[in-house]
Amino acid sequence: MSKRHSVKYKLDRRMGENIWGRPKSPVNKREYGPGQHGQRRKGKLSDFGVQLRAKQKLKGYYGDVSEKQFHKIYVDAARMRGDTGENLIGLLERRLDAVIYRAKFVPTVFAARQFVNHGHIRVNGKRVNIPSYQVRPGDVIEVREKSKQLALVLEAVQSAERDVPDYLDVDHSKMTATYSRVPAFADVPYPVQMEPNLVVEFYSR
Repeated sequence: MSKRHSVKYKLDRRMGENIWGRPKSPVNKREYGPGQHGQRRKGKLSDFGVQLRAKQKLKGYYGDVSEKQFHKIYVDAARMRGDTGENLIGLLERRLDAVIYRAKFVPTVFAARQFVNHGHIRVNGKRVNIPSYQVRPGDVIEVREKSKQLALVLEAVQSAERDVPDYLDVDHSKMTATYSRVPAFADVPYPVQMEPNLVVEFYSR
């Protein structure tokens, strides 16, 4: 299974931030955009530009979700009761690929999408190969028996780069995770500041 380093690093450089908190990110050495004019692009952003950047950063963090899919998640969040920004984060964190990444079954969110697509994951005993599948509290997610010894999985489990958040109960010896609750925005361990309120402003213009 290939790792899409170029895509991750391109996103990091475009945002000017190490959005996944990875030690090998090029932003750690070069905090400017890609291309020959990257160092000169430091103009002040308009309100629209700030909102657009917040949307691109959040969308990129979850594996560069397509615009159509991301907008649908926003529409669903806006229809729910409560704060739309909180609802948006809750729906993004319920995506199966996000849960797989949070549980440290894979090293990146891009690998998580591919891992689910290739049929390596079961939810409540049934194979699910849709990365955008919405997990519910109480669902048990597990790595398929044949996939538990894959180098990708073993590398991710042993990585000290990030911790498993407390809204997941993970047993790495069995490669299972129970989704205990939908997290609030403050519960999600983003390495950089995310601003879902600006994303809401962007779509509600």
